[in-house]
Amino acid sequence: MARPNDHDASLPFPILIGDIGGTNARFALLVDAYDQPKFFPNVHTADFETMNAAIQASVLDKTSVQPRSAILAIAGPIQGDEIPLTNCPWVVKPKEMIADLGFSDVLVINDFEAQALAIASLNETDREQIGGGANLASASRAVLGPGTGLGVAGLVYAQHAWIPVPGEGGHIDVGPRSDRDYQLFPHYEPIEGRISAEQLLCGRGLVNIYHAVCKVDGIKPVLKTPADVSTAALSATPDPAAAETLTLFSTYLGRVAGDIALIFMAKGGVFLAGGISQKIIPALKGPAFRAGFEDKAPHSAVMRQIPTYVVTHPQAALSGLADYARTPARFGLASDGRRWRG
Repeated sequence: MARPNDHDASLPFPILIGDIGGTNARFALLVDAYDQPKFFPNVHTADFETMNAAIQASVLDKTSVQPRSAILAIAGPIQGDEIPLTNCPWVVKPKEMIADLGFSDVLVINDFEAQALAIASLNETDREQIGGGANLASASRAVLGPGTGLGVAGLVYAQHAWIPVPGEGGHIDVGPRSDRDYQLFPHYEPIEGRISAEQLLCGRGLVNIYHAVCKVDGIKPVLKTPADVSTAALSATPDPAAAETLTLFSTYLGRVAGDIALIFMAKGGVFLAGGISQKIIPALKGPAFRAGFEDKAPHSAVMRQIPTYVVTHPQAALSGLADYARTPARFGLASDGRRWRG
């Protein structure tokens, strides 16, 4: 069973840090608290049967500096000693990592906790602002990331520390608002009878919206993948169905981001993470995203002041994990039930 940290948050260096998503796994090695992370090539999760095999082949076999501990951010809730990922067949087994890979200390957190750690200290070059006013330095923040799924987390400053608040906010209900929504929602693919945010705000969600637009308008869908849809929408001569799809995606993302901002009263900003957000910055700069974000009567005036950003750092989660590994006292990261020691 996982042991609590016994008031000792630091892990022994060198530290392997990993960001494990549904499609890709990213790893880096932090030799000591003064070093910059050494990044390894991204790993496609489908290429390896287990996470341990991926770590062995893509990290341990590629460096003479062997890590003593690991901090892993994974896409899924953390319970027990065997932790399945939500959108990937890998199961994280910290006890096996200790027994088979030579680690003495393993900490596992939610992937969007790592994103929350990152937004504590992103500089101007690692984020692009999309609307709103100035952020308040020690105010609460929130991060959303449409990718393979939809990740959500908060970040609260209290007792001189940044405290990440993980959750499964990507699975909240969403519903129609406009006349066009009422036409489209009956054609969105549900999950067990309901439309969750993740059914619309991720890669497959983009395709879900596109198919509904085509169905309602009597158009034969010809675009197959999320990349097809976004590329067709942002081209010099945009495909009309794809363009509307991306506008709707931006609207829905704005609405959900605004809801999360209200929950955390995130006057420190709401941050959009992940590759999809970076790719569709031109669409997010249009009116749809901020209109959806700010349309929160009776608090629209407050919402207009809350800044929103796209995270442009290419390895934001790993950056957040590295910040924590160097200065754990700066963060109020709970490790009870999530840390294993040899």
